[in-house]
Formats: sequence, C-alpha cells, structure tokens
Amino acid sequence: MRRIIWIWVLGLLACENSDQVLTDWTRNIQLREEASRVESYLSQGGVLRAKLMAPKMVRMSADTVFAEFPHTLHCDFYNNARQLESKLDSKYGIYYESINKVFLRDSVVVITTKGDTLLTQQLWWDQNTQLFTTDMPVTFKGSDKRIYAAKGLEATQDLSRITFKETVGRLRVNDDGMPF
Repeated sequence: MRRIIWIWVLGLLACENSDQVLTDWTRNIQLREEASRVESYLSQGGVLRAKLMAPKMVRMSADTVFAEFPHTLHCDFYNNARQLESKLDSKYGIYYESINKVFLRDSVVVITTKGDTLLTQQLWWDQNTQLFTTDMPVTFKGSDKRIYAAKGLEATQDLSRITFKETVGRLRVNDDGMPF
C-alpha cells in the first residue's frame, strides 16, 4: 500500500508545468483574416437574399466570430422572386456570426426600388427576421413626398412596414424636396 501512495505522490510531482506552459495552454487565440474587394452572397433555402460588396473585410475568430467592414459597404437585398427590393450603404459595418446580426454605423442609407429612403447614423439588421432596428434618430423620406423624423424604428428590409418608436414630426414637401 505504501508503494502505491509513493508512486501516486511521485506522479503528482512529475506533472508540474512551468508558468509559461500554462500561459500558452490557456491564452486566448485570435485568428485574423483579411480580404479586399469583397463580393459575398447570402441565400436562404437556395434563394438569393442579399449581395454584399466592400473594399475591405477583416474576419476575427476569437470568443466571438465577426467580420468587420471598416471602409464602407454596399448591400443589395432581394425578395423571394430574386428581384431587387432595396439597397443599403454604410461607412462601417460589423457582422456577428453567432447571432446573425449586422451593426451598421456612420451615414447609413437604405433606398428601396420605389424611392423610399431611410437615413440614420446607426442601424441593426437581423438576418433571421430580415428586420432593421435602431434606437437612434432616423429620417424616412417616403415616395409620397412625406418626411418622417423619429427616434428609433423597426422596419422590414424593403421598408414596406415601418414602426416608429418616438415620432418627432412629419412634413409634406414638393417635388424639389422643399416644404409646402
């Protein structure tokens, strides 16, 4: 019995690691990939949903995997019939793969094929629900020449359904964009 205890104690002492080995085993590793002139397609169920173009993409794999678009991005959104329904431009974007959401900031513009236009400084796009959301001030210019201003909204990606959170006003304008 004594022999087994001594062998066990010696085994524990032999398993000692240096601080550097432990640090190497437990450190966070971040993998970084970069691409330029990116053109990416998103499809769901074999149907084209979006086409993304950006001059640069940086993909990071760490605790959270994300793709960053630091120098502008453009995205075309398509309906079930593969027809273009809206376009999005932003100076910055980041796509979080684990939650399928995109955060856009700095001069975000969404324009539909009907001419409806959404302007804001920050916007989230949920890939699963295909909804835009924000709590920031927004301006919506409808094809009916009406302008809506609000703080926050939820909207479909074709802007056919919009729910403003805090409306701050609306104004009818003429063809030149000037108020009546």
